[in-house]
Amino acid sequence: MLKKLPALFAGLLVALTAFAVNESELRSDHPDTYTVKRGDTLWDISARFLKKPWLWPEIWQANPQVENPHLIYPGDVLNLSYLNGGGGARLSSNGPRVRRDPLDEAIQPIPLKDIEQFLKNMRVVDEKTFKGLPHVVAVEENKLYASNGNLIYVRGLDARPGDAFVVVRPVNLYYSLAARRDGEAPTTHVRELDTKRGQNKMIWHHNPVKDMFGRNASVLGYEVQVVGSVQVTKSGPTSSLLVTYSDFEIHESDLIMPVEAKPYDSQYLPHPPASVPADFEVLAFTDAVNAVGPKQVVALSRGAADGIENGHVFTIYHPGDTITDRYKYPSGSARKFFNPNDSKVTLPEEYVGHVMIFRTFDRVSYGLVMDGLRPVHLNDVLRAPE
Repeated sequence: MLKKLPALFAGLLVALTAFAVNESELRSDHPDTYTVKRGDTLWDISARFLKKPWLWPEIWQANPQVENPHLIYPGDVLNLSYLNGGGGARLSSNGPRVRRDPLDEAIQPIPLKDIEQFLKNMRVVDEKTFKGLPHVVAVEENKLYASNGNLIYVRGLDARPGDAFVVVRPVNLYYSLAARRDGEAPTTHVRELDTKRGQNKMIWHHNPVKDMFGRNASVLGYEVQVVGSVQVTKSGPTSSLLVTYSDFEIHESDLIMPVEAKPYDSQYLPHPPASVPADFEVLAFTDAVNAVGPKQVVALSRGAADGIENGHVFTIYHPGDTITDRYKYPSGSARKFFNPNDSKVTLPEEYVGHVMIFRTFDRVSYGLVMDGLRPVHLNDVLRAPE
Protein backbone atom coordinates (compact mmCIF):
# COMPACT_ATOMS: atom_id res chain seq x y z
CA MET A 1 0.00 0.00 0.00
CA LEU A 2 1.44 3.33 -0.99
CA LYS A 3 2.05 5.74 1.85
CA LYS A 4 -0.13 8.80 1.42
CA LEU A 5 1.79 12.00 0.89
CA PRO A 6 1.35 15.17 2.98
CA ALA A 7 -0.02 18.11 0.99
CA LEU A 8 1.98 21.30 0.62
CA PHE A 9 -0.89 23.56 -0.33
CA ALA A 10 -0.62 25.52 2.90
CA GLY A 11 2.78 26.69 1.68
CA LEU A 12 1.05 28.58 -1.08
CA LEU A 13 -1.16 30.44 1.35
CA VAL A 14 1.75 31.28 3.64
CA ALA A 15 3.71 32.54 0.65
CA LEU A 16 0.83 34.82 -0.24
CA THR A 17 1.27 36.64 3.04
CA ALA A 18 4.75 37.73 1.98
CA PHE A 19 4.17 38.41 -1.71
CA ALA A 20 1.48 40.38 -3.42
CA VAL A 21 -0.56 38.15 -5.69
CA ASN A 22 -1.12 39.23 -9.24
CA GLU A 23 -4.90 39.30 -9.54
CA SER A 24 -4.61 37.85 -13.05
CA GLU A 25 -3.43 34.61 -11.41
CA LEU A 26 -6.50 34.35 -9.17
CA ARG A 27 -9.82 32.99 -10.35
CA SER A 28 -12.49 35.64 -10.51
CA ASP A 29 -14.85 33.29 -8.69
CA HIS A 30 -12.39 32.17 -6.01
CA PRO A 31 -14.02 31.61 -2.61
CA ASP A 32 -13.17 33.80 0.37
CA THR A 33 -13.09 30.67 2.49
CA TYR A 34 -12.95 26.98 1.73
CA THR A 35 -13.36 24.07 4.12
CA VAL A 36 -11.09 21.16 3.21
CA LYS A 37 -12.99 17.92 2.62
CA ARG A 38 -11.93 14.30 2.68
CA GLY A 39 -11.10 13.27 -0.87
CA ASP A 40 -9.78 16.71 -1.89
CA THR A 41 -6.40 16.89 -3.63
CA LEU A 42 -3.84 19.63 -3.85
CA TRP A 43 -4.68 20.23 -7.52
CA ASP A 44 -8.42 20.48 -6.83
CA ILE A 45 -7.97 22.97 -3.99
CA SER A 46 -5.40 25.04 -5.90
CA ALA A 47 -7.78 25.21 -8.86
CA ARG A 48 -10.40 26.85 -6.63
CA PHE A 49 -8.08 29.82 -6.05
CA LEU A 50 -5.73 29.95 -9.08
CA LYS A 51 -6.44 29.96 -12.79
CA LYS A 52 -3.27 27.91 -13.24
CA PRO A 53 -3.05 25.36 -10.40
CA TRP A 54 0.41 24.22 -11.48
CA LEU A 55 1.91 27.64 -10.61
CA TRP A 56 1.51 27.32 -6.85
CA PRO A 57 4.94 25.67 -6.20
CA GLU A 58 6.73 28.61 -7.79
CA ILE A 59 5.06 30.97 -5.33
CA TRP A 60 5.82 28.65 -2.43
CA GLN A 61 9.46 28.13 -3.45
CA ALA A 62 9.95 31.89 -3.85
CA ASN A 63 9.34 32.36 -0.13
CA PRO A 64 12.59 31.49 1.70
CA GLN A 65 10.97 31.51 5.13
CA VAL A 66 8.70 28.58 4.29
CA GLU A 67 10.91 25.56 4.93
CA ASN A 68 8.35 23.07 6.23
CA PRO A 69 4.85 23.98 5.02
CA HIS A 70 2.03 23.03 7.36
CA LEU A 71 -0.13 20.07 6.54
CA ILE A 72 -3.80 20.53 5.83
CA TYR A 73 -6.51 18.11 6.87
CA PRO A 74 -10.23 17.60 6.29
CA GLY A 75 -12.07 20.25 8.28
CA ASP A 76 -9.38 22.94 7.97
CA VAL A 77 -10.68 26.29 6.72
CA LEU A 78 -8.66 28.21 4.12
CA ASN A 79 -9.35 31.95 4.15
CA LEU A 80 -8.20 34.16 1.26
CA SER A 81 -8.97 37.84 1.95
CA TYR A 82 -7.90 41.04 0.26
CA LEU A 83 -6.15 43.78 2.18
CA ASN A 84 -7.09 47.31 1.05
CA GLY A 85 -8.01 45.92 -2.36
CA GLY A 86 -4.33 45.39 -3.16
CA GLY A 87 -4.44 41.68 -3.80
CA GLY A 88 -2.71 40.69 -0.57
CA ALA A 89 -3.76 37.55 1.25
CA ARG A 90 -3.63 36.09 4.72
CA LEU A 91 -4.58 32.97 6.57
CA SER A 92 -7.51 32.99 8.90
CA SER A 93 -6.84 32.10 12.51
CA ASN A 94 -8.60 28.80 12.06
CA GLY A 95 -6.66 27.93 8.93
CA PRO A 96 -3.96 25.25 8.53
CA ARG A 97 -1.57 24.91 11.43
CA VAL A 98 0.98 22.44 12.73
CA ARG A 99 -0.92 19.28 13.60
CA ARG A 100 -0.28 16.03 15.35
CA ASP A 101 -2.80 14.14 13.30
CA PRO A 102 -1.45 11.12 11.40
CA LEU A 103 0.19 11.96 8.06
CA ASP A 104 -2.09 9.42 6.42
CA GLU A 105 -5.00 11.79 7.12
CA ALA A 106 -3.38 14.74 5.32
CA ILE A 107 -4.66 15.88 1.94
CA GLN A 108 -2.75 14.31 -0.96
CA PRO A 109 -1.20 16.36 -3.77
CA ILE A 110 -2.74 13.98 -6.34
CA PRO A 111 -5.04 10.94 -5.98
CA LEU A 112 -2.49 8.15 -5.55
CA LYS A 113 -5.12 5.44 -5.86
CA ASP A 114 -5.52 6.44 -9.51
CA ILE A 115 -1.85 5.84 -10.31
CA GLU A 116 -0.80 3.16 -7.78
CA GLN A 117 -0.77 0.37 -10.37
CA PHE A 118 1.52 2.40 -12.64
CA LEU A 119 3.88 3.33 -9.82
CA LYS A 120 4.33 -0.17 -8.45
CA ASN A 121 3.77 -2.62 -11.29
CA MET A 122 4.53 -1.02 -14.65
CA ARG A 123 7.87 -0.31 -16.34
CA VAL A 124 9.07 0.72 -19.79
CA VAL A 125 12.50 -0.55 -20.87
CA ASP A 126 14.64 0.13 -23.93
CA GLU A 127 15.01 -2.36 -26.75
CA LYS A 128 18.52 -3.57 -25.80
CA THR A 129 17.50 -4.20 -22.19
CA PHE A 130 14.34 -5.99 -23.24
CA LYS A 131 16.16 -8.34 -25.61
CA GLY A 132 18.65 -9.29 -22.92
CA LEU A 133 16.17 -10.18 -20.16
CA PRO A 134 16.29 -13.76 -18.78
CA HIS A 135 13.12 -15.75 -19.40
CA VAL A 136 11.10 -18.51 -17.78
CA VAL A 137 11.48 -21.82 -19.62
CA ALA A 138 9.45 -24.12 -17.34
CA VAL A 139 7.52 -24.55 -14.10
CA GLU A 140 8.16 -27.34 -11.60
CA GLU A 141 6.52 -30.72 -12.30
CA ASN A 142 5.63 -29.56 -15.82
CA LYS A 143 2.83 -27.35 -14.53
CA LEU A 144 1.27 -24.87 -16.92
CA TYR A 145 1.75 -21.98 -14.52
CA ALA A 146 3.33 -21.12 -11.17
CA SER A 147 1.99 -19.33 -8.10
CA ASN A 148 3.21 -18.70 -4.55
CA GLY A 149 5.54 -21.45 -3.31
CA ASN A 150 6.23 -22.97 -6.74
CA LEU A 151 9.61 -23.22 -8.44
CA ILE A 152 10.24 -21.77 -11.88
CA TYR A 153 13.25 -22.39 -14.13
CA VAL A 154 14.93 -19.45 -15.80
CA ARG A 155 17.48 -19.31 -18.59
CA GLY A 156 20.07 -16.56 -18.99
CA LEU A 157 20.08 -15.31 -15.37
CA ASP A 158 23.39 -14.29 -13.80
CA ALA A 159 22.66 -14.41 -10.06
CA ARG A 160 23.49 -16.06 -6.75
CA PRO A 161 21.25 -18.06 -4.40
CA GLY A 162 19.24 -15.68 -2.24
CA ASP A 163 19.09 -12.87 -4.84
CA ALA A 164 15.61 -11.40 -5.32
CA PHE A 165 14.00 -10.47 -8.65
CA VAL A 166 10.60 -9.66 -10.12
CA VAL A 167 8.76 -11.50 -12.87
CA VAL A 168 7.41 -9.25 -15.62
CA ARG A 169 5.17 -9.80 -18.61
CA PRO A 170 5.38 -7.74 -21.83
CA VAL A 171 2.30 -5.62 -22.41
CA ASN A 172 2.93 -3.13 -25.21
CA LEU A 173 5.57 -2.08 -27.69
CA TYR A 174 5.75 1.68 -28.24
CA TYR A 175 7.41 2.80 -31.46
CA SER A 176 7.65 5.71 -33.86
CA LEU A 177 7.44 5.60 -37.66
CA ALA A 178 9.23 8.10 -39.87
CA ALA A 179 7.08 10.48 -41.94
CA ARG A 180 5.86 9.25 -45.31
CA ARG A 181 6.93 12.47 -47.04
CA ASP A 182 8.78 15.72 -46.38
CA GLY A 183 6.94 18.18 -44.17
CA GLU A 184 5.01 15.53 -42.26
CA ALA A 185 5.66 14.63 -38.64
CA PRO A 186 6.60 11.10 -37.56
CA THR A 187 3.78 9.03 -36.12
CA THR A 188 3.74 7.00 -32.92
CA HIS A 189 2.12 3.61 -32.52
CA VAL A 190 1.43 0.82 -30.02
CA ARG A 191 1.49 -2.93 -30.57
CA GLU A 192 0.01 -5.26 -27.99
CA LEU A 193 2.42 -8.01 -27.01
CA ASP A 194 1.13 -11.53 -26.43
CA THR A 195 3.40 -14.09 -24.78
CA LYS A 196 0.75 -16.42 -23.40
CA ARG A 197 1.39 -18.97 -26.16
CA GLY A 198 5.15 -18.61 -26.26
CA GLN A 199 7.88 -16.21 -27.28
CA ASN A 200 7.37 -16.89 -30.99
CA LYS A 201 4.13 -14.87 -30.83
CA MET A 202 6.11 -11.64 -30.47
CA ILE A 203 9.29 -12.15 -32.50
CA TRP A 204 8.28 -9.65 -35.15
CA HIS A 205 7.92 -7.00 -32.42
CA HIS A 206 11.54 -7.24 -31.41
CA ASN A 207 13.06 -5.29 -34.29
CA PRO A 208 10.44 -3.40 -36.33
CA VAL A 209 12.95 -1.87 -38.75
CA LYS A 210 10.33 -1.20 -41.41
CA ASP A 211 6.59 -1.42 -41.64
CA MET A 212 4.59 -2.58 -44.64
CA PHE A 213 4.90 0.85 -46.26
CA GLY A 214 8.69 0.84 -46.00
CA ARG A 215 8.98 3.56 -43.35
CA ASN A 216 11.82 3.41 -40.84
CA ALA A 217 10.71 2.55 -37.30
CA SER A 218 12.27 3.49 -33.97
CA VAL A 219 11.46 1.68 -30.73
CA LEU A 220 10.41 4.02 -27.92
CA GLY A 221 10.22 1.25 -25.35
CA TYR A 222 8.75 -2.06 -24.27
CA GLU A 223 6.13 -1.81 -21.54
CA VAL A 224 6.12 -4.66 -19.03
CA GLN A 225 3.93 -5.46 -16.04
CA VAL A 226 5.26 -6.91 -12.78
CA VAL A 227 3.33 -10.11 -12.04
CA GLY A 228 5.30 -11.56 -9.14
CA SER A 229 8.41 -11.74 -6.96
CA VAL A 230 10.97 -14.57 -6.89
CA GLN A 231 14.16 -15.60 -5.09
CA VAL A 232 17.03 -17.62 -6.53
CA THR A 233 17.43 -21.06 -4.93
CA LYS A 234 19.98 -22.50 -7.36
CA SER A 235 22.09 -20.72 -9.96
CA GLY A 236 23.48 -22.07 -13.22
CA PRO A 237 22.85 -22.05 -16.99
CA THR A 238 19.25 -22.76 -16.00
CA SER A 239 18.48 -21.30 -12.56
CA SER A 240 15.80 -22.34 -10.07
CA LEU A 241 13.73 -19.56 -8.49
CA LEU A 242 11.07 -19.77 -5.78
CA VAL A 243 7.91 -17.70 -6.31
CA THR A 244 7.53 -15.66 -3.12
CA TYR A 245 4.56 -13.56 -4.29
CA SER A 246 2.40 -13.35 -7.38
CA ASP A 247 -0.47 -11.15 -8.53
CA PHE A 248 -1.05 -13.34 -11.58
CA GLU A 249 -0.15 -16.83 -12.70
CA ILE A 250 3.45 -17.01 -13.92
CA HIS A 251 3.88 -18.65 -17.31
CA GLU A 252 6.60 -19.94 -19.56
CA SER A 253 8.19 -17.01 -21.50
CA ASP A 254 7.60 -14.47 -18.71
CA LEU A 255 10.71 -12.37 -18.10
CA ILE A 256 12.95 -11.65 -15.10
CA MET A 257 14.09 -8.17 -14.01
CA PRO A 258 15.95 -6.71 -11.00
CA VAL A 259 14.00 -5.26 -8.08
CA GLU A 260 13.99 -1.46 -8.39
CA ALA A 261 15.60 0.27 -5.40
CA LYS A 262 13.45 3.41 -5.89
CA PRO A 263 10.76 2.66 -8.44
CA TYR A 264 8.93 5.98 -8.12
CA ASP A 265 9.12 9.46 -6.62
CA SER A 266 7.73 10.07 -3.16
CA GLN A 267 6.42 13.58 -3.94
CA TYR A 268 4.92 15.37 -6.91
CA LEU A 269 5.20 19.13 -7.36
CA PRO A 270 3.17 20.35 -10.36
CA HIS A 271 5.19 22.85 -12.44
CA PRO A 272 5.47 24.02 -16.07
CA PRO A 273 8.26 22.62 -18.28
CA ALA A 274 11.13 24.78 -19.51
CA SER A 275 10.32 23.60 -23.04
CA VAL A 276 8.11 21.10 -24.85
CA PRO A 277 9.67 18.46 -27.13
CA ALA A 278 8.45 18.20 -30.69
CA ASP A 279 5.90 15.58 -31.71
CA PHE A 280 4.80 14.98 -28.11
CA GLU A 281 1.54 13.02 -28.11
CA VAL A 282 -0.70 10.49 -26.40
CA LEU A 283 0.38 6.91 -27.10
CA ALA A 284 -2.13 4.92 -25.07
CA PHE A 285 -4.55 5.13 -22.17
CA THR A 286 -6.22 2.91 -19.61
CA ASP A 287 -9.65 1.42 -19.02
CA ALA A 288 -11.16 2.64 -22.26
CA VAL A 289 -11.26 1.90 -25.97
CA ASN A 290 -11.73 5.27 -27.65
CA ALA A 291 -11.09 8.05 -25.12
CA VAL A 292 -10.48 8.88 -21.45
CA GLY A 293 -11.10 11.76 -19.07
CA PRO A 294 -9.88 13.24 -15.76
CA LYS A 295 -8.14 11.00 -13.21
CA GLN A 296 -7.16 8.43 -15.82
CA VAL A 297 -3.64 7.48 -16.89
CA VAL A 298 -2.13 8.07 -20.32
CA ALA A 299 1.17 6.90 -21.83
CA LEU A 300 3.03 9.67 -23.66
CA SER A 301 5.60 9.60 -26.48
CA ARG A 302 8.45 11.47 -24.77
CA GLY A 303 10.46 10.74 -21.63
CA ALA A 304 13.48 11.64 -19.53
CA ALA A 305 15.79 11.68 -22.56
CA ASP A 306 13.61 14.49 -23.96
CA GLY A 307 13.72 16.56 -20.75
CA ILE A 308 10.42 15.31 -19.32
CA GLU A 309 10.33 15.07 -15.52
CA ASN A 310 7.82 14.18 -12.83
CA GLY A 311 5.46 17.05 -11.99
CA HIS A 312 5.59 18.63 -15.45
CA VAL A 313 2.16 19.88 -16.52
CA PHE A 314 1.11 20.07 -20.17
CA THR A 315 -2.00 21.14 -22.04
CA ILE A 316 -3.58 18.50 -24.30
CA TYR A 317 -4.99 19.50 -27.67
CA HIS A 318 -6.93 17.45 -30.18
CA PRO A 319 -5.55 18.03 -33.71
CA GLY A 320 -8.03 19.50 -36.12
CA ASP A 321 -9.82 16.89 -38.20
CA THR A 322 -9.69 17.07 -41.98
CA ILE A 323 -13.14 17.13 -43.55
CA THR A 324 -14.73 17.73 -46.95
CA ASP A 325 -16.43 21.03 -47.74
CA ARG A 326 -19.68 19.50 -48.94
CA TYR A 327 -21.26 22.90 -49.58
CA LYS A 328 -18.87 23.96 -52.33
CA TYR A 329 -17.84 20.45 -53.29
CA PRO A 330 -20.94 18.24 -53.16
CA SER A 331 -20.49 14.49 -53.25
CA GLY A 332 -20.42 13.19 -56.82
CA SER A 333 -19.91 16.65 -58.35
CA ALA A 334 -17.39 17.32 -61.10
CA ARG A 335 -15.96 20.14 -58.99
CA LYS A 336 -15.01 17.70 -56.20
CA PHE A 337 -13.73 15.11 -58.67
CA PHE A 338 -11.35 17.53 -60.39
CA ASN A 339 -10.38 19.43 -57.21
CA PRO A 340 -10.00 16.77 -54.49
CA ASN A 341 -7.36 18.69 -52.54
CA ASP A 342 -9.27 21.98 -52.61
CA SER A 343 -12.34 20.23 -51.18
CA LYS A 344 -10.47 19.31 -47.99
CA VAL A 345 -10.61 21.59 -44.93
CA THR A 346 -8.52 21.18 -41.76
CA LEU A 347 -10.37 22.30 -38.64
CA PRO A 348 -8.57 24.17 -35.82
CA GLU A 349 -7.12 22.10 -32.98
CA GLU A 350 -9.26 22.01 -29.85
CA TYR A 351 -8.30 22.36 -26.18
CA VAL A 352 -8.84 19.10 -24.26
CA GLY A 353 -7.40 19.50 -20.73
CA HIS A 354 -4.27 19.19 -18.61
CA VAL A 355 -2.02 16.24 -17.82
CA MET A 356 0.63 15.93 -15.11
CA ILE A 357 3.64 13.62 -15.46
CA PHE A 358 4.08 11.22 -12.54
CA ARG A 359 6.58 8.67 -13.90
CA THR A 360 9.25 8.90 -16.59
CA PHE A 361 11.28 6.39 -18.53
CA ASP A 362 13.89 7.00 -21.21
CA ARG A 363 11.57 7.74 -24.16
CA VAL A 364 8.10 7.21 -22.68
CA SER A 365 6.32 8.76 -19.69
CA TYR A 366 3.09 8.25 -17.76
CA GLY A 367 0.75 11.13 -16.99
CA LEU A 368 -2.48 11.62 -15.05
CA VAL A 369 -5.23 13.63 -16.74
CA MET A 370 -6.00 16.33 -14.16
CA ASP A 371 -8.95 18.11 -15.77
CA GLY A 372 -10.58 18.58 -19.13
CA LEU A 373 -13.41 19.84 -21.28
CA ARG A 374 -13.23 17.04 -23.85
CA PRO A 375 -12.19 13.37 -23.88
CA VAL A 376 -8.54 12.54 -24.51
CA HIS A 377 -7.94 10.55 -27.72
CA LEU A 378 -4.96 8.68 -29.09
CA ASN A 379 -2.44 10.95 -30.85
CA ASP A 380 -3.73 14.10 -29.14
CA VAL A 381 -0.79 16.49 -28.86
CA LEU A 382 0.84 18.12 -25.83
CA ARG A 383 1.79 21.79 -25.59
CA ALA A 384 3.03 24.18 -22.91
CA PRO A 385 0.43 24.58 -20.13
CA GLU A 386 -2.18 27.29 -20.70
